[in-house]
Amino acid sequence: MYTITVDREACDGIFACLVRDDRFVEDNDGLAAIEVDDDHAVAATFDDDRRESAQQAAAACPLDAITVEDAEPGAPRSQPLVEADR
Repeated sequence: MYTITVDREACDGIFACLVRDDRFVEDNDGLAAIEVDDDHAVAATFDDDRRESAQQAAAACPLDAITVEDAEPGAPRSQPLVEADR
């Protein structure tokens, strides 16, 4: 399991991540987000074989706004944008 996190303070909407991993999308604010179950999130945990795609997206970000890390046990599936903006 691994967690992808987008640092919205660092993201500048360059979107190099979008062409490397289709889970990344542009949100209503013009910044990158992670699409999870038809919702946009700033952090999401996955248990699949797509970690390399996520790491490529993180490496492509010139602002280092994306991290991919081993997930903590019991990590939530996602942190929706609404929660992150609070």
